Amino acid sequence: MKEVTIYTDGACSGNPGPGGWGAVLIYGEKIKEIYGYEDNTTNQRMELKAVIEALKMLKVTGWKVEVYSDSAYIVNAFNQKWIENWERNGWKNSKKDPVANQDLWKELVELSSRNTVILKKVKGHSGDKWNDRSDELARLGIKEGNQ
Repeated sequence: MKEVTIYTDGACSGNPGPGGWGAVLIYGEKIKEIYGYEDNTTNQRMELKAVIEALKMLKVTGWKVEVYSDSAYIVNAFNQKWIENWERNGWKNSKKDPVANQDLWKELVELSSRNTVILKKVKGHSGDKWNDRSDELARLGIKEGNQ
């Protein structure tokens, strides 16, 4: 099984406000960096968008994909089975409110079903080379988008 490692991050200048997302994909010795911008968004949407856009880069299926994120929201949603509960409850959270960012969650669920995706938490701004780089890319998305 082929393996790829992905580091992702999202950023917002104001929340809501202009936002950016960034990701670093590592496959063997190959490294690909991607980033983007959205005009009026939230930090959580940008965190989700980073994972989604990185998974979209995988044009084949059946890979083992390790995704590192500093977003406890994303990691816990997968690892603590929140997503399964949301789906079972008609995309309602434990308070019976509609799950925020459903459009992105649904897209992420669909994309992650194509491969074996493992979400891992990394502490943000802690000197992790690739997490720091994905943060730089997210901020670059904001900078370039605001020009």
